Amino acid sequence: MTDRTLKWLSLFLSLLLVGVLVLIWGKMNQYTPDPTQLVNEAAVDAYLKKNWEPEVVSSKFPPTIRIKTGVFIQSLKFADASEVNITGYVWQHYQDGVNDSVKPKEGEVGFVFPEQINSGDNIEPREEYRIRQGNEEVIGWYFEATVKQPFEYSTYPFDHKTVWLRMWPKDFSGNVVLVPDFGAYQATGLHDVFGIDESIVLGTWIRTDTYFDYQRANYDTNFGIDNYVGMKGFPELRYNFVICRNFQDAFIVHLLPLLMVVALLYGALLTITDDPDLTERFGFNASGVIGSCSALFFVVLLAHMQLREQFAGWSAVYIEYFYFLMYVMLVLGAAYAYLFAAKRVRWLAFLYTRDNLALKVGYWPFIFTCMIVISVTVMLLHPQ
Repeated sequence: MTDRTLKWLSLFLSLLLVGVLVLIWGKMNQYTPDPTQLVNEAAVDAYLKKNWEPEVVSSKFPPTIRIKTGVFIQSLKFADASEVNITGYVWQHYQDGVNDSVKPKEGEVGFVFPEQINSGDNIEPREEYRIRQGNEEVIGWYFEATVKQPFEYSTYPFDHKTVWLRMWPKDFSGNVVLVPDFGAYQATGLHDVFGIDESIVLGTWIRTDTYFDYQRANYDTNFGIDNYVGMKGFPELRYNFVICRNFQDAFIVHLLPLLMVVALLYGALLTITDDPDLTERFGFNASGVIGSCSALFFVVLLAHMQLREQFAGWSAVYIEYFYFLMYVMLVLGAAYAYLFAAKRVRWLAFLYTRDNLALKVGYWPFIFTCMIVISVTVMLLHPQ
């Protein structure tokens, strides 16, 4: 093939690989609803009938008392990589003659956030209203809590975060189960977002989904309470809200500078030539290319250090592997310039033929192929 044909083929292949990479990114950014979602009261009844009522019968617990509980989130802020500050409202329904025996008195709170880590920095939940509606009383509290939860950042910047509020009934020893107050929301389907302020400011995050589910609790202690109902398989109510990261911000801050470094490295390597006229015009020398690689190395290193500050103590995240790729490319670029000038490695002679044509046509396809391999590997190892 002629040099011109090979260059056009390289361009076509590079564009094709870019398209594949974009499709992979789209797949990585997709969110699949959690199959454990509770979407209505029938789903709650079915879950408790299958997973809790048999335990009640076999352990001879008292009959289950259900308390309808709802949540509304007003604000959310990530304090660090594993702590979230949340403010909002929680309300509960207490029916006369059904669950009024566990109804909190004025000034008391009918729920507990077991994962709350702050006791003095934030205010305790305070009662905001107590309203009589027919044969029941609805009590609502305002809360501000910081909860510590494990989050997965391996697919950054295509990561999704599920932040949850885990709730216990205030009556710690009784067979009291919190159930979602579906009637308080307009829609609670698989893809509906409810219970969170539409105008909430999430910074680089986007609201994706919200839902209730149960987490079956198992403890190796009865907390000193004989025949403690919550020791094995107790259904703890959780309100979950899923947020996905705004990819554009991470792309501009991290990936775009890397692509610029890749382009600059390619430009430096293009100055490598045996043609005397081009050598004089470009001013090629091996030390110049190696110096350019060194300068680009420190640019990549500083950007990498800035990224690592966000995930101190965590293993490598997806976008970090592109930094590792750039380190390898910079070393290979410097080595290529030296070996070209030295002409001592005969088995690399094929790379230098036709004025380094193999380098010119193979550079971008190689870069994008490596990015695709990295992306597919991370997607398979860390499915979302």
